[in-house]
Amino acid sequence: MDARNELLSVGLLATLISGCTAGPNYKKPAVPAPAVYRGGSPQQQIPPAVASFGEQKWWDAFQDDALRDLIRAAVEQNYDVRIAAARIVEARALLGITRADQLPEVSAGLSAVNQRLPQSPGRPPIETSATQVSVSAAWELDFWGKFRRATESARARLLSEEWAQRQVVSSLVSDVAAAYFQLREQDLELEISRQTLASRKDSLGLTQVLADRGATSLLDVRQAEQLVFSAGASIADLEQRIEQQENFISILVGRNPDSVVRGRGLIDQPQPVEVPAGLPSSLLERRPDILQAEQQLVASNALIGAARALFFPRITLTGLFGFASGSLESLFTGPAHTWSFTGDVAGPIYTGGGLTAAVDQAEARRDQSFANYELVIQNAFRDVEDSLADLRHSAELRETAERRVDVLRRGLELANIRYENGYSDYLEVLDTERSLFSAELQLASARGDYDRALVSLYRALGGDWNAVPPVVATQKQAAAGR
Repeated sequence: MDARNELLSVGLLATLISGCTAGPNYKKPAVPAPAVYRGGSPQQQIPPAVASFGEQKWWDAFQDDALRDLIRAAVEQNYDVRIAAARIVEARALLGITRADQLPEVSAGLSAVNQRLPQSPGRPPIETSATQVSVSAAWELDFWGKFRRATESARARLLSEEWAQRQVVSSLVSDVAAAYFQLREQDLELEISRQTLASRKDSLGLTQVLADRGATSLLDVRQAEQLVFSAGASIADLEQRIEQQENFISILVGRNPDSVVRGRGLIDQPQPVEVPAGLPSSLLERRPDILQAEQQLVASNALIGAARALFFPRITLTGLFGFASGSLESLFTGPAHTWSFTGDVAGPIYTGGGLTAAVDQAEARRDQSFANYELVIQNAFRDVEDSLADLRHSAELRETAERRVDVLRRGLELANIRYENGYSDYLEVLDTERSLFSAELQLASARGDYDRALVSLYRALGGDWNAVPPVVATQKQAAAGR
């Protein structure tokens, strides 16, 4: 009974002193953030209560059903996402291994020995039998918080891997969206090229008729043929690029190269009137790469405590309770029970500076993590600024290209009228045709650039690509109910 009371007292003492934890507690560092983005418009920056574009769900930010299906497929099937998910499982297992050090280790044993010694002069043969059943426990008290700090670090590593997976998903699906808009841009360019080819063939036919009647020269016919051939060559090039782009998108979504289902055309994509960037300070709570870097800092900070705890004595409790008897019949009766209790205290005296070096190493890693955390934040701010500038200039170039195409279309109509009525030669029509075709392709490129800039800004603002659309969520709930 006295031994039980002693063990209870030691356990109570261990509980009371468990609050002693070596090393610094983590405190979120103050990071200087700009008040507003330099690339945002005044309308974007005045109302702080306006939600950021990055806070929208991705199916609201990009309303194209075909693109939504591609994003769903990428999140479910892409190999990089599956690798990141496996890393989370590994980090969770490592957390369980580390956390187990805080708990007692209990084991059981059973041994049975039967022995016979041969007869010797003056002594008959001897037979002995011994059986023992025991339960033992060993517990290193986490007096200085060594195991608790290690568990804190492992938990932060797990959170870091979870944020890393979100970053993988964010990068992946933004690549899918950008590649999809690139494909729709090429589709538009192919449509323009085919329309231009049909128009130039009609123009060639008209020029041939005029030449047969003697109203124009054969040189005009040859120039019209050159326009037809150049449009045909651009079609062949675009068809090749479209097929390669479809192969690229197929690999992104985790399937073999194949055709890609289209949704809205590039011209029909919804364009937001205003794209609010929100406050820079909110970026710190939304970008997965920033949150990943912060958890890495938490993990490094906790390891300092684990290293400092090695300076202090280790307190270990071991106990054994069991039964031992020479006969199975009396194994669990009478005086057969046995027990032992041991408390050990061992501490370092001289380690040649190894423990101090271990603390210095942990502190250096914490400093590296802190510098990396600040660097990731600054790069995030730059990413947003670059994306805002790209979106703004893309919108300006798109508007300029639209006005240029409109002017050239009217100019081509006038050039054809002048040529048909004999007021100008075919060279004027030829130059206007070439300029219009080039301008229409530039307009398609400008529209694609704007949509890709919108994707880039959404990713830079920490858009939630990991959110599950309502339809998918309903399907998962129904599957769980079955």
